[in-house]
Amino acid sequence: MLDQPSLDSQLRETFLSGEEIYPGKIIRVEKWQVELPNGDTAMREIVKHNGASAIVPIDGAGMVTMVRQHRVAIDKCTWEIPAGKLDSPTEDPFDAAKRELEEETGLQAAHWQKLTSMYTTPGFCNERISIYLATGLSQHPSHPDADEFLRIKKIPLDDAIAQCMSGEIQDGKTLVGLLMAKQVLSLRDMPMMGAGASSPRFVAARVSREAK
Repeated sequence: MLDQPSLDSQLRETFLSGEEIYPGKIIRVEKWQVELPNGDTAMREIVKHNGASAIVPIDGAGMVTMVRQHRVAIDKCTWEIPAGKLDSPTEDPFDAAKRELEEETGLQAAHWQKLTSMYTTPGFCNERISIYLATGLSQHPSHPDADEFLRIKKIPLDDAIAQCMSGEIQDGKTLVGLLMAKQVLSLRDMPMMGAGASSPRFVAARVSREAK
């Protein structure tokens, strides 16, 4: 029986050549020529992105802080977890997470745990988002970027999960972050009852600084 790497080799597309067709500030678009597993060639349009970090900030009462903003690409206002792009491909995603949390919400966190890293649209883009759970929160002034217009709210995590399941929340990183945070906290038997709940015990986890 073939192992997984051997099976995957039968699916692999091989890069042959490429050219940049759009050098944007946030993304770069390239056109690649690849060789298919059967020996034929094909053209691929590839979007290159530095990557991003996203944060699920949950306070001692089990409330999660969300941000609302207009996403002009889909012409909708969306509720999302705080997030932002890396300043460069070599920036540590954990450093970006701390920066973006404070910039957008004014929150700082005493405890951090990495939940996952995910590729948003691997069919054509290499964007990878690292998602963190942040607890032990303290409030400070926010300072969003000059071109960011945000509204902030805190809701019980269970309510946010219900919005995920109903389809009200449709942003991918937010769905993954909220559902994973709920699972992690449930395994630790942390109270998620909303306002009035006692402060949860939280065992700080070492944040993974794996290669991006």
